[in-house]
Amino acid sequence: MNTPIPSTAVAAPSRVPAKTLAALMAFLVVALCAPFFVQTFGGNYWVRVLDFALLYIMLALGLNIVVGFAGLLDLGYIAFYAVGAYLMALLGSPHLANQFEWIHQLFPNGLHLSMWFVIPLTVCVAATFGVLLGAPTLKLRGDYLAIVTLGFGEIIRIFMNNLDRPLNITNGPKGITAVDPVHIFGFDFSKSHEIFGLKFTPVFMYYYLLVALVIVIVFICLRLQNSRIGRAWVAIREDEIAAKAMGINTRNVKLLAFAMGASFGGVSGSVFGAFQGFVSPESFTLWESIYILAIVVLGGMGHIPGVILGGILLVGFQELLRVVAEPMQTGLFGHVVVDAEVLRQLLFGLALVVVMLYRPAGIWPSPRKEDRPVVRRPGSVGRF
Repeated sequence: MNTPIPSTAVAAPSRVPAKTLAALMAFLVVALCAPFFVQTFGGNYWVRVLDFALLYIMLALGLNIVVGFAGLLDLGYIAFYAVGAYLMALLGSPHLANQFEWIHQLFPNGLHLSMWFVIPLTVCVAATFGVLLGAPTLKLRGDYLAIVTLGFGEIIRIFMNNLDRPLNITNGPKGITAVDPVHIFGFDFSKSHEIFGLKFTPVFMYYYLLVALVIVIVFICLRLQNSRIGRAWVAIREDEIAAKAMGINTRNVKLLAFAMGASFGGVSGSVFGAFQGFVSPESFTLWESIYILAIVVLGGMGHIPGVILGGILLVGFQELLRVVAEPMQTGLFGHVVVDAEVLRQLLFGLALVVVMLYRPAGIWPSPRKEDRPVVRRPGSVGRF
């Protein structure tokens, strides 16, 4: 009878690489100070740009789970963003009470649920939609998966655009207005507040709320990346057949990736609805999905600091082009030659091509060793 040879290899405990942790701490320090510098030189407009940059970073971190960790190309990610935004709009505004008599009798002034009650519900609903998207696409990869997810995203947008008849649920292309702002401990985020002698306008209040939410999402992503689930995602990304041969339940692991990514998208949508106070289908077009995917790919797929850097650079560069396009043309030619929006899109696309040519793995790609668990043997000496 053959006796199995015991293995002396012991997996080292999972921990965040020092460089990644240092980069994230540097981002946090910069984030805490950024709005004050930005407001000094550009006013509240640029602080609002930072708010949207953080929203896109939240979305990109969610998509990074699906695309970066698990290697599943998803072009319909914006659908989960729409689900979260409309859930916040329906439960945090008087729209349903105005449209349905029985709701009006129960809640004469509307539901007006707080965002903190809506977010857990959003996580569940968005994760359910993620599983519904993932279940029929388990056997698809690459271009075929991208086409199916693209169709899913467009179906959700078209539904939102047409669910104003025969029952007016989403108010169609007109959108839903009067969405309640965020409230925390009596603080109304739609109003200015003075704290420790400093005046915080609404864009400042939402900025630090978004920073806190990004920190939570980054923490969850780090824990997932350095867990057995995260390694299973990487195994599927590298070679799904080999992963299945090693005993990984690829069906459940892929569905979990879709559900986790979708839940982050739903949370981002809820915050967006409260931040804007208005939700319409125009905010959830295919271009938004491509834009979020570009942040993940250009920043560095599977690398959390790279995704954060990609979100900052892409949103900031795009808004900078919007501001300087016309003044530069006026200074050079005496008049505007090309419309600012057209020139912005042209230069933005050119920048993406240049980055992909010279940095195909992204601006800040993930080190390969982050995808491999460290294995040490008893008695071995070395640096890990």
